[in-house]
Amino acid sequence: MSRPVSRVLTLLELLQAGGVRTVAELAERLGVAERTVRRYVDHLVDLDVPVESVRGRYGGYRLAPGHRMPPLMLNDDEALAVLLGLVAGRRTGITAAAGTAGETAAAKVRRVLPERLRHRLDAVLDSLTFTAAPAGSAAPEAAVLLPVADAVRDHRPLAIRYAGGRGGSGERTVYPYGLVAHAGRWYVTGRDLSVGADRTFRLDRIDGARVLPGTFEPPPGPGPAERVLTALATAPYRHEVTVRVRGTAEEIRALLPGSVAVVADADGECGGGGGGGGWCRVEIRAERLDWLPGLLASLDRPFVVERPDELRGLVADLAGRLMDAARGTPPPRD
Repeated sequence: MSRPVSRVLTLLELLQAGGVRTVAELAERLGVAERTVRRYVDHLVDLDVPVESVRGRYGGYRLAPGHRMPPLMLNDDEALAVLLGLVAGRRTGITAAAGTAGETAAAKVRRVLPERLRHRLDAVLDSLTFTAAPAGSAAPEAAVLLPVADAVRDHRPLAIRYAGGRGGSGERTVYPYGLVAHAGRWYVTGRDLSVGADRTFRLDRIDGARVLPGTFEPPPGPGPAERVLTALATAPYRHEVTVRVRGTAEEIRALLPGSVAVVADADGECGGGGGGGGWCRVEIRAERLDWLPGLLASLDRPFVVERPDELRGLVADLAGRLMDAARGTPPPRD
C-alpha cells in the first residue's frame, strides 16, 4: 500500500473516532502539511465518504452521521446481529475478559448507522432482558424484532401473526411488556387482548409484527424476565410434580432454574423451622420424570416427594444404584 493511500485511511480512522478534528490536529497526526490534509479529505469525498467541513473558531472536519462503515456494508439485519452479539456477550459475561473492547466496538457500529436504524436498535437494547447465557440460536428476524421493540419502548399496541404452539395460530393484538432472551430463544410477554390474559410468545413463531396507534400503561408487578420464566415453569406438561424441600425460599430458588420450578411460599411456610428454614413446596411440570431424581439429589437438601408416586419409585431406584456404587470395589487393573 502506498504511503498516500495509507494516510488517507488513517485520516478516515481519525474521523471515525468522532467529533470535530481541526486541520492543524490532523496535519500533526498524519505528519503532512495542512494543504495535504485538505487533499486527502477530497479523496474521501470522492469515495462517497460524507466528510463535513465545520467553520468557525473550533472548526475543522467531521464525519456526517449515518454513513456506512467502510469497508463493511451493513444492512439492517447485519447491524442488528453485530450489536446483539456484542451486547449479549457483555451482559452475560461471555466477553468480560475483553474489558471495554465490547463497549467501544458497539459504540463504533452505532456511530456509523443511519439515524433511523440507530433509533430502532436502541429500542431493542433498552427493552431486552437476558435470563442466562445464550444457547447459540440465532437472533430473530429484524422485521419482527424491531417493531416489537418499538412497541415495548413506546407502550404501543402490537398486531402479530402467530403460528404454532399450544396457543394456536392467527392474528393477535398484544400489549407488549418486554423482550426476553432465554436459553437461546426470544420471547415477548404481554397482554393478549384476544383472550384477555397475559401470554408469552416466541418470536420465531411470529410471522409479522405491526405497531398500532394508541398507548397503554404497563401493569405493576414482576418484570418481563420473571413473567417469562414463570410462564415456562407453569406451562401444561404431562406430569405435575410436587416436592417439599427443606430450606428458605431464597435458597431453593437459587438452586432450581426459574423456568423449571416454582417455589410456592404464599403463606410464608418456608420461613419456619429455625435457621434451616421450613419445608417449601416446589411445583414442577415435566414431560418426563427420569431426569428429576438426579436434580433433586443435586440440591443436597432433605426433600419429600408428594406426587406423583412414579417419581418416588425413580428416586428409590437412583438411591439403590448409588448405594451399590458406594459398596462396590474397583475393577482390577490390567
